[in-house]
Amino acid sequence: MKLLGLDPGLRTTGWGVIDVEANRLRHLANGAVATRRGDGLAERLLEIYEALLKVIDEYAPDAAAVEETFVARNPRSALRLGQARGVVLLAPASRGLPVAEYAPNLIKKTVVGTGHAGKAQIRMMVGHLLPGCSIEGEDAADALAVAICHAHHLQTNRIWSAALERAGAKEVTA
Repeated sequence: MKLLGLDPGLRTTGWGVIDVEANRLRHLANGAVATRRGDGLAERLLEIYEALLKVIDEYAPDAAAVEETFVARNPRSALRLGQARGVVLLAPASRGLPVAEYAPNLIKKTVVGTGHAGKAQIRMMVGHLLPGCSIEGEDAADALAVAICHAHHLQTNRIWSAALERAGAKEVTA
């Protein structure tokens, strides 16, 4: 199963694609979409959208996961980030992919073991979990962490579903 992790941002949106087979993770690709500050908001959002569609078309992931945003102090910045996040959610959905969302602290806890890990710790653990990968910056490392988090939670949900099914449960709830 191929998973696409996305770290939304108006200046830079990170992306990472991993392959998951049983409990093995393999790095496929990663990068970032950087927009130009001087461009208008609509142009920047379109640039993010089109670049992500190219990534999706090239790597054909089975699912996507997006990092939820935290509440910013500056309302204007929060609004602009929310607009970028909307485009990041739209791109995989427009290609028919299921899209999951994860809180930043859950991503950090899943990948590093603590919900307040720093960027350097995330990058180091992503490199450890995906040996041999060359990470294209902090945003790409964060996106790979989102994909790893999604892989972990998909596996956990499968284990629980199988256990409940064996126990005779008729319905599985999240």
